[in-house]
Amino acid sequence: MVGNYRIGVDVGGTNTDAVILDVSSNSTRPILATHKSPTTPDVTTGIQDAIEQSLLKANIDKHSIQAISIGTTSFVNSLIERDASKLERVAVIRLSGPFSRLAPPFVSFPYELRHVLEGPCFFAEGGLQVDGSEITSVDPLEIRGICEELRKRGIRTVAVSACYSPIDREIGQEELVREILYAEIPGVKVCISKEVANIGLLQRENATILNAALLEFAQLTVSGFKESTRALDISCPLFLTSNDGTLMTCEMAAKFPIKTFSSGPTNSMRGANFLAKLGDQQRKKETALVMDVGGTTTEIGVLLPTGFPRQASAYHELCGVPLNFSMPHVYSIGLGGGSRVRKDSNGKTTIGPDSVGYRIHELGRAFGGDVLTTTDIVIAAGRTNPIGNPELVKDIPGEEVLAAQEQIRQMIESAVDCMKTSVQDIPVYLVGGGAILIPDELKGVSTVYRPQFYDAANAVGAACAQISGVIDTLEDTSKLSIVEVQKLVEQRAIDKAVAAGADKDHTVIVESEAIPIAYTTGRCRFYVKAAGEWTGAADNSEQGDTAKSLSLGVPRTWDTQSAAKPATVANADRKIPDKDHYFTAEDIISYKPNVTNEEWSLSEIDIEWISTGCYILGTGGGGNPHNVYLALREMFRAGSTCKVIDIQSLDPDKVVMYGGGIGSPEVAAEKLLSSGSGKAAKSLLTFMGYEHNKLGALSAIEIGGGNGMVAMIRGSSKDLIVPIIDGDFMGRAYPTGWQTTVNVYATDDQASMVLPTYMSSGDGTELILTKVKHYKEVDSILRAACMEMGTSAQVIARPLTKVECERALIRNTVSQSWRIGRAVALANKQANIDNIGSVLVNALGGSDAAKVLFEGKIVQVGRRLYKGHSYGEIEIHALAGDETTEDPNNPKKKFRVPFKNENLLAEHMVDGRTEVVCGVPDLISVLDAQNGTALGTPEYKYGQRVIVIGITAAPQWTDTPRGLELGSLTAFGYDLPYKPLGTYVKPRSVIEEYAT
Repeated sequence: MVGNYRIGVDVGGTNTDAVILDVSSNSTRPILATHKSPTTPDVTTGIQDAIEQSLLKANIDKHSIQAISIGTTSFVNSLIERDASKLERVAVIRLSGPFSRLAPPFVSFPYELRHVLEGPCFFAEGGLQVDGSEITSVDPLEIRGICEELRKRGIRTVAVSACYSPIDREIGQEELVREILYAEIPGVKVCISKEVANIGLLQRENATILNAALLEFAQLTVSGFKESTRALDISCPLFLTSNDGTLMTCEMAAKFPIKTFSSGPTNSMRGANFLAKLGDQQRKKETALVMDVGGTTTEIGVLLPTGFPRQASAYHELCGVPLNFSMPHVYSIGLGGGSRVRKDSNGKTTIGPDSVGYRIHELGRAFGGDVLTTTDIVIAAGRTNPIGNPELVKDIPGEEVLAAQEQIRQMIESAVDCMKTSVQDIPVYLVGGGAILIPDELKGVSTVYRPQFYDAANAVGAACAQISGVIDTLEDTSKLSIVEVQKLVEQRAIDKAVAAGADKDHTVIVESEAIPIAYTTGRCRFYVKAAGEWTGAADNSEQGDTAKSLSLGVPRTWDTQSAAKPATVANADRKIPDKDHYFTAEDIISYKPNVTNEEWSLSEIDIEWISTGCYILGTGGGGNPHNVYLALREMFRAGSTCKVIDIQSLDPDKVVMYGGGIGSPEVAAEKLLSSGSGKAAKSLLTFMGYEHNKLGALSAIEIGGGNGMVAMIRGSSKDLIVPIIDGDFMGRAYPTGWQTTVNVYATDDQASMVLPTYMSSGDGTELILTKVKHYKEVDSILRAACMEMGTSAQVIARPLTKVECERALIRNTVSQSWRIGRAVALANKQANIDNIGSVLVNALGGSDAAKVLFEGKIVQVGRRLYKGHSYGEIEIHALAGDETTEDPNNPKKKFRVPFKNENLLAEHMVDGRTEVVCGVPDLISVLDAQNGTALGTPEYKYGQRVIVIGITAAPQWTDTPRGLELGSLTAFGYDLPYKPLGTYVKPRSVIEEYAT
């Protein structure tokens, strides 16, 4: 008879743990047995042994087992190891109409992984706009032609991605392509992106490719897992745990192996939550930290009051590939039971990061070896039950034991500071075999829990995993309020979880976020997750046949008689190196840009650093330049070139054209750049009666964000073949097009310096604006038209003469972004991120030009949308030990940054009063303290540790009344005078420094 018993299994690299739980609500003995077995090469033998021994210890009938759930690293390990025997080559079909050609599939993959995975890639008709309408319709004859090409090449695995497919609930473009593939290529395996990951085309497509590559191996592995239970004569349902702490049927896991990635840390946190509740039935629901202490590292995650881990930011990397699906936010430090203890040249005790790992029983002092480890220290201190031989460590001097213990304490307390979401003391749950290292009392921690069975927490987490439903979508908010729409989306998530087998009466929302989309009205993004206990009945009809359950359920027909259209393989001639080149700190220090004859020829590393710098200069807005950087890098790899010149080098008879993208950066992340962007410049020159050779150079309208690099694509040898001016007309990013230094020096208010202005949708719609009553109308008219064009378009303004540019141009901002990016890259390579604030201040010209305004943690984020702009503010609190709180008399422990797409001002909050320390036009950048890179306002999340940098604005903004009128706080409705942050320091020209 089936009881309420569940078996949880954690398949680790060294050991396989099994646990048997009694999940009855009135159980007096929830954990019946645990067992640890060595992980075997075939995996299944180790699983069988762990389960079999657990059953013997529990002394229960194996037929009373309700379910078995397994957490495994098998799939992610095959990617990490680049194991070609477990990975398949993947063809990619991207449905994007005329868009996204410059950033093709695999563009952000490391070379080594591309050589293993990259199959033929195709661009096809299709894709959706942000409002759910079609960019173009899928052409079945085109897809059938692609099928013919795939058959010729023997490709059996395909990934399909379409612009905005996650919001496609009616048309079903990806589903239609999948059905055609199934019909044309019997036995083909197909992954469609909407079923794999979230909004963000490139990252979602990347996840779909990785998932597709694992399908064959996943089917074999899952079959092995099933066989391991059948061999034990256990017939209950078998699940795998996913990376969000919930269950997947074997059928789902075989189709979506990528969803098991990072399930280990998630299981450990879910297990810690279960064990802590066992130890204290009255424990209140509160945020806690979970420390999983292994042999080499300690992984720390945040357990939310819901009992689920806090998720990482929207974008993250795995095996060097940018992804955007749910992953727990985990912070790792080099502290484990096998970490080596030694003294440095100054006599200071250091811990790790190297470890003896599983060889501790051979090499550790307490086990007869000669390596001093952290385990030896706690044995010598008498802080653990006797393990090893305490006699072998009693000769360690007491001061060395104390020094090592203090270093361990400092490492843990610093990590706690990094991960806490408030300044209040919170509990810590310890799990993992190395938990004996952690002191019983820690600064910033209310209670340290060492629950019983802490060394089997991962298996416990697998056994108690729940069923979830996740919705990530864009919705219409023009008729209902955001709150009302959010409630509807939450109910959809609950319904999805219940349909997958969750208990209808106890399924709850565990995560819900509404994210307004800048420059749009009536649209908002919602991310919602619901979870509930499994009902005890596997709903294989719902989860097993994924193609059926996740399709629209409507039979499709298409033209099968007409001749298929010939397919073009987009990457047919693409040649890529065998290995990636990773720059060391020494490489960065010795690197010199290629400057010849006063022209700077950009390289891949140059544009990588410029991309980092542009986002920091974007002051929270402008959109992440990463996709533009990837497109430009791909062009360079195909032979294109791009050069940067100083304005003084320009022929006086030539003109400069400037512009960039307009619309929502969030939309641009789905509708990636396409080729032919230089057509806009040529069209405007023709309209004005200029010969095309009149164009001498291009410039960015704003250096901040993605627009800081768009001109590089237009000016490359693949397009206009003109250089880029080292400068721009904002020195940052601003939310409106009239906030430019061109407008600061205009002689009238009718936008004569800007008009005519040309705008192109990229898919056939063009607009030329020739006359307005007031310069502010240019921006409002273009944005209204841009909404009709899909909320993403390209704009280019009237050509400027050299004399006009020399007056308005903020000089050397391309060089400035390069220096910022170089400084961030070097700080990461030198493990100097703790000092990134001072590093960037030096790179920006010293303490006169820039300042660290604040360091701390975001504790509050507010957002609202008004007339297409994203308004809001973040509140940041200082952490204990930060510079801002070392002085006990310093009351400035709170900080606030309001924004309108970009950060507007920064102010200390003291006893209910505020003190503004920086405001526009000076720049305010919020950086991720863990890597020194910029955070855009849509990326601000509760709990992020950040550094706020202030940068003095260029004199074009600050030295004239009109500059302050257009660019200071008064332009944003604040009745606050401009107070300079410091003294402007002109960025040094790369061309000047490195000229040969």
